[in-house]
Amino acid sequence: EDQNKKSPKRKIVLLMAYSGKGYHGMQRNLGSSQFKTIEDDLVSALVQSGCIPENHGEDMKKMSFQRCARTDKGVSAAGQIVSLKVRLIDDILEKINNHLPSHIRILGLKRVTGGFNSKNKCDARTYSYMLPTFAFAHKDHEVQEEVFRLDKETLMKVNKLLACYKGTHNFHNFTSQKGPKDPSAKRYIMEMYCGEPFVRENIEFAVIKVKGQSFMMHQIRKMIGLVIAVVKGYAPESIIERSWGEEKVDVPKAPGLGLVLERVHFEKYNRRFGNDGLHEPLEWTEEEEKIAVFKEQYIYPTIINTEREEKSMVNWLSTLPIHDFNSSAV
Repeated sequence: EDQNKKSPKRKIVLLMAYSGKGYHGMQRNLGSSQFKTIEDDLVSALVQSGCIPENHGEDMKKMSFQRCARTDKGVSAAGQIVSLKVRLIDDILEKINNHLPSHIRILGLKRVTGGFNSKNKCDARTYSYMLPTFAFAHKDHEVQEEVFRLDKETLMKVNKLLACYKGTHNFHNFTSQKGPKDPSAKRYIMEMYCGEPFVRENIEFAVIKVKGQSFMMHQIRKMIGLVIAVVKGYAPESIIERSWGEEKVDVPKAPGLGLVLERVHFEKYNRRFGNDGLHEPLEWTEEEEKIAVFKEQYIYPTIINTEREEKSMVNWLSTLPIHDFNSSAV
């Protein structure tokens, strides 16, 4: 305890990985304890390990806490970054991890400048979305989930549609509570594509990657939901262009289960401070291996097993005919 009190407080970032199943997202909601968040477990571990005084747990501003991305309910992360002030105690990572459940790990730590804020200084975020490929089967074909395999033509079509999202567009139809005139609905997407399919436990999956400056609530799930609706034959291809216009378009929201925050990018910060002799660039090459192992152990099995048991994609696909893709939604 005494050693802890003498340790100087320093601004750091933590590299975090977690499986989001069973949590109501990343961000803590003080006052509603029935909804457990990732930050509830993190803050409790920071207090128990002696990195922060107990009263900082109640008021996170005291430790200048900032998360890079607020992941939604059920969403996982392989490379979330939080910035905060802590006491730099010995074996700090080991001590924090000792007080965390195994499906939440701190994989790395770096010192940063005093004014660093992980949310404001982040210039891009990369997410992945893992889904069973039968989601892309045409609606008029009878599909047996375990037997379905995605053909090259359909994958090319998926990628052609995903590429439409690249650039700056008005995504007001891809989130709630934003009108077409709201300037914050304009978002910049750098890349979006679907990789080659692979089989796990008899079901074929594929992973969609998307890198953008920042995303609004539900935006990625709706971007993917709309592409699935087009590939399955429920909606015309023209709906993507139409959704950026002013009219309200009914955009279906794919399940949260497959969504993973892969990594966050600090290119501007790295150029300015990464090689100033005092601070390291926020690159995590040495941690890549640990991130890969965590995904294989906790994130992918959770997505695959939950999909098999709860059939979230199958159930969601059955709701697509209810959407009206032709007229503008009221």
